[in-house]
Amino acid sequence: MTVQDIRAFNRFYTNVIGALDYSRQLYAPYTLTESRVLYELAHSPRTDAADLRGELSLDAGYLSRIFNKFEQDGLIERTPSRRDPRRRRVTLTARGRETAALLAERADESVGALLATVPSADRPRLAEAMRTVRELLSDGRPPRREDVLLRDPGPGDLGWIVQRNAALYTVEHGFNADYEGLVARIVADFAEDHDPHLERVWIAELDGRPVGCVMCVRDEAPGTARLRLLLVEPDARGLGIGARLVSAVVDFARGVGYRDLVLWTNDILASARHIYQRHGFVLVAEKPHRSFGKDLVGQDWRLDLHAPRSDA
Repeated sequence: MTVQDIRAFNRFYTNVIGALDYSRQLYAPYTLTESRVLYELAHSPRTDAADLRGELSLDAGYLSRIFNKFEQDGLIERTPSRRDPRRRRVTLTARGRETAALLAERADESVGALLATVPSADRPRLAEAMRTVRELLSDGRPPRREDVLLRDPGPGDLGWIVQRNAALYTVEHGFNADYEGLVARIVADFAEDHDPHLERVWIAELDGRPVGCVMCVRDEAPGTARLRLLLVEPDARGLGIGARLVSAVVDFARGVGYRDLVLWTNDILASARHIYQRHGFVLVAEKPHRSFGKDLVGQDWRLDLHAPRSDA
């Protein structure tokens, strides 16, 4: 392989995905770079400008001009970071979240149309080829936080949530099939009847495979959302995925107008409990119980979404 081979492939692929005329491709007034910045803000809601500049390798002046445009369009707010007043914290407004969601929807439709041209029998070859390219060009480096994508579930992902919860909780905590039944009912209820404006599922993806998940659903109490089924695969832990998934739920619940966010867990899940505490959840009740073939202590946690935000 030569340099010209790679450059030829780059020219071919940028033409295929419409990278040179991205705004027309998505019927939006934003370039590919601007859309990528908006995407990162939507999936990393507590991003400092300096963090984003480093992750995307963007010139400081160029990123500042993008932020100015977003601010003029009412998409973002810039405030001093609580961790370091010298830094600027960038968050999406409600209009910014709507715009990011619309761009993501149109991008999905565009890629879906491209994928539809590939025969089903050839799609596994395409997926494997893409994984091979990423692995070879990553120079053997370990995964980084920025390699993890948070996305909506695709076909088969809800089944994956059930399967992985059942498998991991059996191996790590000795739960029996009762737990799989509980997870299956939760997922089935969501799949059969949910309000997409008030309820959502996130899948964390790394190198083309799901490595984590979480759900936000309506609770029985008015104005209250419930966080459910937070999970991170063992080989993907240490990348901050659990914290990102919880942040996504918190920001979504706050953004759509819930007053409270609650969750139920067990005291043996120490890592998850620490994530909840860092996000401001408060333990409101705990009770011993016998479930899933184990003696456990169940815990109810609550987050007041009207309380001042933290930089968790």
